[in-house]
Amino acid sequence: MYSASAQIGNWLGVEPPMTEAAVLGIIEQQLEPPVIQRLLDMGLSRDEVHSVIIPARTLQHRRSRRERLTVEESDRVIRALRVLSAAEGVYESRERALEWLRRANPRLDNRAPISLLKTDTGARIVEELLGQIDEGYFI
Repeated sequence: MYSASAQIGNWLGVEPPMTEAAVLGIIEQQLEPPVIQRLLDMGLSRDEVHSVIIPARTLQHRRSRRERLTVEESDRVIRALRVLSAAEGVYESRERALEWLRRANPRLDNRAPISLLKTDTGARIVEELLGQIDEGYFI
């Protein structure tokens, strides 16, 4: 958890959350819309962000009204960052991690892992698969 927490803190520009309570605190404070640009800068596509985190039109409304993301949207950002961090840990580069996240996977009924990040359960399935890959069970 530490390395993922440090990475998430760095990516968000905040103190690394060292406990789940600290992560929850970040989520409950609701992230600012510029965090979406950070996701784009990290290599996620606009379509991926709009599909997994927040629809384009909703993001446009948040920005125009100077509103924070909702708790649910903030949770999705953290979820995506956690999985990206885990994938980077397994594949040792962001490029390879994103490539894996985007590729249809037979262990996920030929769905791309990134498509499962819309839900907490889907993200846990992807994290579990990454753990298995890291342990050498699957390629």
